[in-house]
Amino acid sequence: MVSIGVLALQGDFAEHKAMLDSCDIMASFVRTPEELQNVDGLIIPGGESTTISRLMRLNGLDSILKKKIERGFPVFGTCAGAIVLARKILGNKFSDNNGLNALNITVHRNAYGSQTESFETKLHVKGFHNRIPAVFIRAPMMEVNDGVEVLSELDMHPVLVQQKNMLAATFHPELTKDTRIHRYFVEMVKKNVSH
Repeated sequence: MVSIGVLALQGDFAEHKAMLDSCDIMASFVRTPEELQNVDGLIIPGGESTTISRLMRLNGLDSILKKKIERGFPVFGTCAGAIVLARKILGNKFSDNNGLNALNITVHRNAYGSQTESFETKLHVKGFHNRIPAVFIRAPMMEVNDGVEVLSELDMHPVLVQQKNMLAATFHPELTKDTRIHRYFVEMVKKNVSH
C-alpha cells in the first residue's frame, strides 16, 4: 500500500489528509526530512507560499525534496503549493524566495484577487466524465512552458497541470467532497512505486 505525505508546515494540510483518509489511503503529516523519507508521494497544500517556502528551508526540507522530485518522486501542489513548485513566481514580495524551482510554469500570485473575490465553479478535467467542483481562494494564475500538460482550464487559463511526476492545481480540491483529483494523484504515486 502506498503512503502519501501532506506537508504540514502551514496552510490547509488537515483537509488534504482528511481527503486521503476518505480514499482509504495511508496518509501522514510531513514536517521533517525523516518523515519525508517515509512517504511515496507528497502534497503541498494551499496557504501562504512565502511562509511555506521559508519553513521548508528552515526545516531542511527544500533541497531534499527538490532532489527527490528530480529523481521522479510524485508531488502535488494546490494553490500556494503550485506556487512553491513553480520555476518562476511573479508578484512575489520576497525576491530571495524562489520556492522549489521545479515545475516548468510561471505563476502570478493572487491573480484572481483578494479573499473576498474567492469563488466556486465546476471544471472539465481531461479524462474525467463529469465536471468537478473547484474552490478558488486568492488563487494564482499559471502560464505553462515546455513539457507541461494542461488537464483543465478556466476562461482559457490553465488551472490543473501535470509535468511528469508533478501535478499542480490553482484551486482547492480538498475543500470539496469530490475525491477524483486526489485519486488521480494516488494513481501517479502507485505507478511510480511499481516502477
